[in-house]
Amino acid sequence: MRNRARLVAGIGNIFLGDDGFGVEVVRRLAERRPRTDADIVDFGIRGLDLTYALLDYARVILVDATPRGRAPGTLYVLEPDLSRIGDADGACSLEAHGVVPERALAMALSMGGHLEYVRVVGCEPGQVPEGDDISVGLSGPVEAAVDRAVDLVETLLHAADA
Repeated sequence: MRNRARLVAGIGNIFLGDDGFGVEVVRRLAERRPRTDADIVDFGIRGLDLTYALLDYARVILVDATPRGRAPGTLYVLEPDLSRIGDADGACSLEAHGVVPERALAMALSMGGHLEYVRVVGCEPGQVPEGDDISVGLSGPVEAAVDRAVDLVETLLHAADA
């Protein structure tokens, strides 16, 4: 069934420090209280699963670590321009074990998805290891932003119906 309830999708790798932000936000959102008006899903690094899930929703909130050059823990609400998604080289390629939100959106749209409302709740990461390094857990500033992000997602869920 297409365009059922709204989707809140947590994105990130819990073994890469602050990259696990989206996963932690959806975990706390799901614990806060059961929802019947939105599906809350931890996609982690499963980009292909996210792409196919996007085909079933018109209203989507993606939650992810989003480096934009500000202080760690800074929250952003981004509204992707869906008319421009897919313009960049390689936007329609996708790794099965990695998620680039723009690529997942581009693939879903190219496969006939009908997205009407898309927001990205992002958080400026502080520590994300490079190479083969592993770091489990969020940095202090990003951890402090998680509950504020949960509140922000709740607000956006209400706005999605307006």
